[in-house]
Amino acid sequence: MSNETVDVMVEGGKASAGATMGQAFGPLGVDIQSILQQINQKTSAFQGMKVPVAVTVDTETKDIVEITVGTPPASELVKKEINLKKGSSYPHVEKVDNLAIEQVIKIAKMKQDSLLDSNLKSAVKTIVGGLGSMGILIEGKEPLEINPEIDSGKYDDLINQEKTEMPQEKRDQLKQQLNEVKQRLIAERGMPVKKEEKKEAPKEEPKEEPKK
Repeated sequence: MSNETVDVMVEGGKASAGATMGQAFGPLGVDIQSILQQINQKTSAFQGMKVPVAVTVDTETKDIVEITVGTPPASELVKKEINLKKGSSYPHVEKVDNLAIEQVIKIAKMKQDSLLDSNLKSAVKTIVGGLGSMGILIEGKEPLEINPEIDSGKYDDLINQEKTEMPQEKRDQLKQQLNEVKQRLIAERGMPVKKEEKKEAPKEEPKEEPKK
């Protein structure tokens, strides 16, 4: 028996026939519709997120041997957590959201098995490291500011307790922090307003006097 594994990235519960699937499975001569149906069943819990799927096929019988669903990329989990469509196009000057450390812990727990980190604290730092390119703050700060605080043990209690929930007052605080950072960045980017040059009124063409 000869098996071949094909790796694809699909939207949870919404894998559909198309050029990508045709290129991936067409050469194997398998029933693509059957594969798509099984993929959608297995990925239905990840609706709205991109998720990696590995499909192993028996190249002789054309039967599906196994379909393995991986964990969505951390960026997809982050977007799902805060209901974000896409990250910032200019992450250094435009911030799109502000995560609590509890939310980072939640995402790190979901990704920990697929990360190379030896413990949850390291996994939290890995997740934090990827947020900067998305224009996302943590506790009102940039990732480069938060990771040293994680190293210093500031969030050890929350990480050790695997705390993933937070009170509404903290959610309000996060919004306030985000607004303050946005205003500061706008002020830093602000350029002196140029004085408007006085424009001379258009000269009126001399009117021709009617001929007598």
